[in-house]
Amino acid sequence: MNYTEACAQFLSYMKASKDASPHTLRNYAIDLNDFKAFLEETSLEAIERKTLRNYLAELAKQEKSKSTLARKMSCLRTFFKYLYTHKILFSNPAEDLENPKIEKRIPIFLTYEQIDRLFKLPDTSTLMGFRDRTLMELLYSSGLRVSELAGLNRADIKAEEFLIRLRGKGKKERIVPITQNALKWLMDYLMHGERHKTVDGHQAEVDSEAVFLNKHGERLTTRSIDRNFQKYLVASGLSAHVTPHTIRHTIATHWLENGMDLKTIQVLLGHSALATTTIYTHVSTKLKRKVYDAAHPRA
Repeated sequence: MNYTEACAQFLSYMKASKDASPHTLRNYAIDLNDFKAFLEETSLEAIERKTLRNYLAELAKQEKSKSTLARKMSCLRTFFKYLYTHKILFSNPAEDLENPKIEKRIPIFLTYEQIDRLFKLPDTSTLMGFRDRTLMELLYSSGLRVSELAGLNRADIKAEEFLIRLRGKGKKERIVPITQNALKWLMDYLMHGERHKTVDGHQAEVDSEAVFLNKHGERLTTRSIDRNFQKYLVASGLSAHVTPHTIRHTIATHWLENGMDLKTIQVLLGHSALATTTIYTHVSTKLKRKVYDAAHPRA
C-alpha cells in the first residue's frame, strides 16, 4: 500500500468508525498532504522517527507556530497509530514522539461594561436583531460554544426547569442551566410574530426544529454567527481579537470572580479535563492584582 492509499483508508476509518467531523477530516487531509509533499519519493515503509523529526525541524525553519506544529504532529501520531494497529505497518515511527511545548495564552475577557455595550447594539425591533441579542444572552448565560448555539433545537429547551441540552465536542451531550433573563429572550425569539412571516428582508421559518434561523428561515451556521458578531464588535470598538468565544471566556472568568468553584465551571463549559479550566485562575489572579493595585493607597 502506498502513502496516498493509506491516507484515503485512514480518513475513511476516521469518518466511519470515529465519527470525525468534516472540519477534523479536512484538517487531517491538509496535514497529511503537507507531509506527503515533504516526503517526496519516500515510501510508506521507509518512514522512521528520524523522518518525522526532520519534518518537524523543517516546519520550525518555516517559522510555523507551535500550535500548528502540535496539530500536524498530533495528526501524524494518530495516522501512524492507525497504520500500526491495523498491521499496515509493522512499527510505529510516531510512538513516543513529543509535541512542541505550547505556552498557554491567558484568554481575553470583557468587563461588565463592555458586555453591556455589546448587548445593546442589535436592533431588537427586527427579527434578525432580536435573534442576535438572544444569541449574546445565551452565550453569556451559559458559556456556550458557537457550534452548540448553531446546533440548538427546540426540543433541547427545558423551560420549566431553566435548563438546555447541548451537544459539544465529540458530540458529547450535557445539560446546563440558563438564567431567567436569557430564557425570556429565547422564548420571546421562538414566539416572535415575524418568525413565520416573509417580511423585512427575511424568509418565514423553514426549519421548524432549529432554534436559530438565518434570513432564509434555515438553521444558522457557525460561520454566520461569527460573521454577525464581527459586525457588532466593529461597531462596539472592541478589540479585533475578540470573538464570540470571548464571551465564553468572559462568563467563565466572571463565574470564578463571583465564587464559583473550578469543578463546577468545568462541568458547565463541557471541558473534558480540569486542566483546561484552570487557565481562568490565571485571569482571575491577574484581575485581582489589577484591582488591588488600583485601590491600594500605597500602591
